[in-house]
Amino acid sequence: MTLSGCVTAFLPPKSGAGPSVTPGTSDVDAALKPYYEQQLAWTSCDKGMECTTAKAPVNWDDPSAGDLELSLVRHRATGKAIGSLFVNPGGPGASGVDLVANSLDFAVDKTLQQNFDVIGFDPRGVARSTPVTCYDAKQMDSFLYDITPGERGSDAWIASNETSATEFGDACKAKTGAPLEYVDTQSAAKDLDMLRAAVGDNELYYLGYSYGTFLGATYAGLFPKNVGRLVLDGAIDPSTSNFDVVETQSKGFESALRAYLADCMTGKDCPFSGSVDDAMTRIGQMLAAVDANPIPASDGRLLGANTLLTAIIYPLYQADAWPYLSQMFDEVMRGGTSIAFQFADQYNGRDANGTYADNQTEAFNAINCLDYSYNDDPTLMRQQAAELEKAAPVIGKYMAYGDTFCAKWPYQSRTERTEIHAKGAAPILVVGTTNDPATPYVWAQNLAKQLDSGHLVTYKGEGHTGYNKGSTCVNDAVDRYLVDGTVPSTDPKCT
Repeated sequence: MTLSGCVTAFLPPKSGAGPSVTPGTSDVDAALKPYYEQQLAWTSCDKGMECTTAKAPVNWDDPSAGDLELSLVRHRATGKAIGSLFVNPGGPGASGVDLVANSLDFAVDKTLQQNFDVIGFDPRGVARSTPVTCYDAKQMDSFLYDITPGERGSDAWIASNETSATEFGDACKAKTGAPLEYVDTQSAAKDLDMLRAAVGDNELYYLGYSYGTFLGATYAGLFPKNVGRLVLDGAIDPSTSNFDVVETQSKGFESALRAYLADCMTGKDCPFSGSVDDAMTRIGQMLAAVDANPIPASDGRLLGANTLLTAIIYPLYQADAWPYLSQMFDEVMRGGTSIAFQFADQYNGRDANGTYADNQTEAFNAINCLDYSYNDDPTLMRQQAAELEKAAPVIGKYMAYGDTFCAKWPYQSRTERTEIHAKGAAPILVVGTTNDPATPYVWAQNLAKQLDSGHLVTYKGEGHTGYNKGSTCVNDAVDRYLVDGTVPSTDPKCT
């Protein structure tokens, strides 16, 4: 029932880049020093890595209100370590522990593995770090896949979504308790600074993907003096409103869909014929058809427009997945749902047996509801829905009305979306992919301009994020920066 609602100037290594017995905590409030100075007990875990948990205050403004746990995994450097490199995969809601533990080579290349102790961490509220908990598997199925009754955008349809949102938020509050109010990104950035000190580093070395760029930029804004080297790949513009995000992502995914179709029509197995515009019209008709008459699946679920849109979006994140998107479209055209539900389930973290591997849906919603401001006035939402449909004629209307959900969340945002300049921070690398559907390129351009020390690295390509995706140019720029402190004097405009 949920709504879809995204050349060389050498700088010598800084003196604090490597491990330090007494990392800088001179500016830390006395009440918070016990967290910064805690001794982490690393133990051996799977695949020769080390695991630990750290304590953080639930409320950084009132550490007496209780603690929560943060989960970390570390892969020791295969060579002489410069220091630690914290990695975040995005989301919000994706597990950094899982990324490093299960997909180390995807997260970072061999050069970074040689030079850094690579640390994956689950931000507060995510996976193993005092997770946001709301629904069991059956309830989550209903929440994600049930068809909202009524005509899309009607009073009855909006009211039904409001009821669903209220019930979900109430369940999250009841099961998660006090930490639910404090899973915002500013709190997570404060956790990150504490973790930096706890592992023995005076400065933060960090690689953040997608939402991880917002976490990294927020960190730089709060702790500019503690910035060592930050890479923000697949950037989010921190000054964008919730509606701006949805509108830009709608255009981004529509652009990626057109790129897929242009490629598809050069092959013999494309399920579409005619022009790209003809195919876009056909996809629009397909979405409208299942919106009006959902297709039943063998397990009893119904394939409606929201789920089909999720299934379309999922393979657009990487161009390598485009052939599977063709298979899905072909199957749906014949009345089938198997591949569409496979894609939607993978996006939602649902296993084939109907269980959910993690809490990414709960964490995604909880964090976003605290990070943005929302307005669920029906008149405004209908106006914005029309704007989305104009911006992205095929998929825009199905990404509208998202404010309904977070406007009913138990807690509201305490921060404003604004530009982050991070005055006084060391150089920061921002990577943007020109046809990134989830975090469109304009956001990387904006963030690099906003940051006083921002440097843009452009990847001229398709898909989400640019590092470690096949471009030697991008990898070299990131590796030289993180390892040697080399910052491009101009954008290398990689291919």
